[in-house]
Amino acid sequence: MPHHFRKHYSIDEARALLPQIREWLSEIQQLRRCLKPLDDRIKQMLAGGAEVGGESVHKQVRLIAELRDKLQEFESRQIQIKDLDRGLIDFPAIISGKEVFLCWEQDEEDIEFWHDLDAGYAGRERL
Repeated sequence: MPHHFRKHYSIDEARALLPQIREWLSEIQQLRRCLKPLDDRIKQMLAGGAEVGGESVHKQVRLIAELRDKLQEFESRQIQIKDLDRGLIDFPAIISGKEVFLCWEQDEEDIEFWHDLDAGYAGRERL
């Protein structure tokens, strides 16, 4: 049966990435917090028919580029971000010859769960 992912992580490989992933996630969440008021401000300016330009747009463009770079770190490793607010991450893995996801949430100390590719969070099972 063909696999969906080119890369599969052992539990140790996924575990080894957690410190880096924690860092990326907090950077992404920080960028999103910075973008929120800018988004609102730009929407207000547009609604008011004001010229949108200058500092807030430049800042937004810069932040969005940074955000894209961070998200690319996940994408290039085929690591799935399932929920940014919760920091819910899936790593493609092979367990007993079957392609599954190792599942981790930002506040969890360690990777302790897995689920089928189509099961999602509700289908989590202990490793």
